[in-house]
Amino acid sequence: MKAPGRRLRAFTLIETMIVVAIVATLATIAVPGYASYVQRSRILEASARLSDAAVRMHEHFLDERTFVDASGGCAIAPPASAAADAFALTCAATGATFVYTATGRADKGMSAFAYAIDETGARTTISVPSDWVRSADCWTMRADGTCA
Repeated sequence: MKAPGRRLRAFTLIETMIVVAIVATLATIAVPGYASYVQRSRILEASARLSDAAVRMHEHFLDERTFVDASGGCAIAPPASAAADAFALTCAATGATFVYTATGRADKGMSAFAYAIDETGARTTISVPSDWVRSADCWTMRADGTCA
């Protein structure tokens, strides 16, 4: 029971609405930034996988003097994509050349992205979303066209 002369204190509807508005404003600022951060981290993962594949292909070339295996396929086959991978790797090779390609997976929100590396070490951005600036002669990492 309430003591006489003492008022209960609680949040008013206006105070609650102000807090909700502040949280909504912060969310509209933070969510796109977080989504961009996730995209960049997935692109960095793909670039690391491409670089690793290129190094392994060159190691094979030093040993065997060819980028293909006995069956005529890529000497170092792309690893099978795991469920967590945002990019699928593919390889095309001849005796003296190869191109490794990382293509974004739609189920990970990366379908518009594709990157490649060849035997010379040339890094190429094949495609990015339409609202990004594509730099063809490097791996585009950010929407403004910044390269790695």
